[in-house]
Amino acid sequence: MTPTPTPRSDKALEFHLQDIERAATAPEVTAAVGAVLRHIAVRANGYRPGGKKLTGLLAEARRCAARHEEWETVRSLQDAVHYTEGRLLRPDYEEKYRLSYFPKEPRDELGLQYIARTLTRTGELWCSEGRKILGERPGITPKELLTEIAELSADAELTRAPEEDPARYHIPRGAAELAKWTERVLRNRVEIVDPHDAAHRIVSSPEALAVLAADEDGRTLLRAAELQRRAEGLAALRSVAEDPSATEHALQRALSGQHWIFGGRFVAESEHRRLVPGDELDIPLLRADGALHVVELKQAAGVSRLVKRQRGAWVPTHQVHDAVGQAINYLVGLDENRERIREEFGIDTRRASAVVLIGHPLGQPEVPEEVINEALRTHTAHLSRVEVLTYKELIDSAERALGEGAGTEAPLP
Repeated sequence: MTPTPTPRSDKALEFHLQDIERAATAPEVTAAVGAVLRHIAVRANGYRPGGKKLTGLLAEARRCAARHEEWETVRSLQDAVHYTEGRLLRPDYEEKYRLSYFPKEPRDELGLQYIARTLTRTGELWCSEGRKILGERPGITPKELLTEIAELSADAELTRAPEEDPARYHIPRGAAELAKWTERVLRNRVEIVDPHDAAHRIVSSPEALAVLAADEDGRTLLRAAELQRRAEGLAALRSVAEDPSATEHALQRALSGQHWIFGGRFVAESEHRRLVPGDELDIPLLRADGALHVVELKQAAGVSRLVKRQRGAWVPTHQVHDAVGQAINYLVGLDENRERIREEFGIDTRRASAVVLIGHPLGQPEVPEEVINEALRTHTAHLSRVEVLTYKELIDSAERALGEGAGTEAPLP
């Protein structure tokens, strides 16, 4: 069994932690990072401590940053942990955080030149082999040529020292790390960019996620990333909802993929929107029991009047009634086709319900928000399967749920 390396501590880690300490905003986070810096400070004899205590201090600083919702600090400290454990290689670490002992260009020129030369020589090698194959087999097809090159590339991994030279090869620690880094760069990070149509690829490893999910600190990191993703999505939705010119299509784009906003009882967004001929649902949500919940979208701040005075009371306007009527028509169609829908799509529409999202208090500023919400709630109380909400009420509710989720260790839905 390969022994677990001792967590390392060096100047690069010190530089990075100093940057993190300067960027932290909460005094508790600054103090936690400062404790790590004091631990790794060089002693009088030139020794720089590391070990398990370093790992523990970094983990505590990361948890402290998560409690104060400093997500950039959480990610930076996670990278610091990976670096001390050898899972983040030094060339990557130094360039990602611009760590250096000497002034240099914004990007690591030596690393760039090394990769450029490696790519050039590799390209020359395969071009040479390709020309050789074409010379020997002039009738070969492009597909066959690529297959030959791929097989040669696979054979290169089996390179061995020649029998006539039995000398042993030793690779110093720094060179081995550089070799591993080069392999990762060539395999995952070198992109051939088309100047007319640049393509970018983001890869997520299920294996890496499984390892993080099984670890307490890993779950903290995953939770931090998910909370930040949700907060960003909610902020984008709020911005669209407060724009009077925003269309229903723009609101639908902002809500797409964010079923959590509607509450924890919804587990997914159905990919099937045309369940009934002639009807297309805006957002079909699925509950844990398989039942359907229809989200009908109308304009937000662009709706000028949600309520009106009638006989001394506030009541919904015709725009609200029309939207509710449309939602009810959808439910009727789903009821009439429930057997076919269940058989064809596996969706239970017998217990389907709906919510109408319409308007925003900004569209009717002369009426208090509480009055609008109360009028819509009173109207909803007389409807058995349809609820009416303003976008602001939905967003505020989701924001409260997000805040509660940030302060608990329970898993996010």
